[in-house]
Amino acid sequence: MSIIEIKVPSPGESITHVELYKWLVADGAIVKKDTEIAELESEKATLTLVADEAGKVSLKAKEGDSLEVGAVACTIDTSVQPEVSTESKGEKQAATPIAEEKKAPEIKEVKTEISKAEIKPTPTEFDNVKITPLAKQIMEENDLSLEDVINGLRRLKRSDVEAALAGSSANAVSGLRKPANRDSKTDRMSSLRRKLSERLVSVKNETAMLTTFNEVNMKPIMDLRKKHQDKFVEKHGIKLGMMSFFLKACAIALQEFPSVNSMMEGENMTTYNYADISVAVSTPKGLMVPVIRNVESMGLAEIEKTIMEVADKARKGKLSIPEMTGGTFTVTNGGVFGSMMSTPIINPPQSAILGMHNILDRAVVIDGEIVVRPMMYVALSYDHRVIDGRESVGFLVRVKQLLENPTDMLFGKSDGEKELLEL
Repeated sequence: MSIIEIKVPSPGESITHVELYKWLVADGAIVKKDTEIAELESEKATLTLVADEAGKVSLKAKEGDSLEVGAVACTIDTSVQPEVSTESKGEKQAATPIAEEKKAPEIKEVKTEISKAEIKPTPTEFDNVKITPLAKQIMEENDLSLEDVINGLRRLKRSDVEAALAGSSANAVSGLRKPANRDSKTDRMSSLRRKLSERLVSVKNETAMLTTFNEVNMKPIMDLRKKHQDKFVEKHGIKLGMMSFFLKACAIALQEFPSVNSMMEGENMTTYNYADISVAVSTPKGLMVPVIRNVESMGLAEIEKTIMEVADKARKGKLSIPEMTGGTFTVTNGGVFGSMMSTPIINPPQSAILGMHNILDRAVVIDGEIVVRPMMYVALSYDHRVIDGRESVGFLVRVKQLLENPTDMLFGKSDGEKELLEL
């Protein structure tokens, strides 16, 4: 018998413990080499535990346990190998994940019509009850009629009878009323969300945070995207979005207002000549902020591609510690969720964060006339200990100017559209 140990890897410097968030295989499962067997969470990132060799897994920890880096999470008995399937191309079978063990029985065929021969005859009062294909399949397997199911659910109440007497319109309204439900569920917060909570509270307590607002006419950018979108996709293989314009405008404005690109370190203040911009990404496990490095030297196409890559990795929990550290400024977009205005919280140890919001048609005055334009409110939250009011307001106004004049302001010439889009 050959037993190998699968140990907790180090997610990064200064991190000594991780939390075993979830096992992806059951105890005793037989796995292939390189199978993902567990998800681990540190205070900064999520990482995956992988089987070094094929064999039978023996779990040594429970979900929710705090494990030291280097601790044994499980062992693999390599003398037990996956069986060779005779039904599918002779390949070895991987272990069955926990999620698959609990799934509903496989449905071999979904039929759209219900025949009396397939389920027990039901009384005529149930003729109008509709049954989904999956429900029908389960009823057939368990030899249940519609009457059996309905009688097993609950007794008829007065409200049910009154709804039936009131007619189809009352039935429709009754369908919108859900039974009262006072259930609750308590889950332990992940280490990532606990750390995020601590950081957010510390920002409020330890910084002199203020927020300044402005609004941006998005019509020039929207017109530019509409005009060149097809050619941009054809050349670069990715759609031209809004975020790349904002990151590029912020990178230029950070060069002009360096205090916004600064951080306090004890009694010292460090100012950066480059723009490593963190982009807030909402994921099922909490907020992630991967960093786009040297945005000041990137074109829009490269920015768009990098954003797509890091956002996809964030949602899959594949971001590494280096990919989320070292940012000098942050951009967050609450507009994708419909937010009209907000005061974003600074991402420490940074000193400022720009908040984007949704775009709505509003009546504005341009050249003395009231016109309708797609407008966006933007917000800059900043640490007043590092950034003065003049710099914060000046920075946001400069970002507004760059966005409203994406070619003239960025390149100083009216024919700069193709150069901006690298066409």
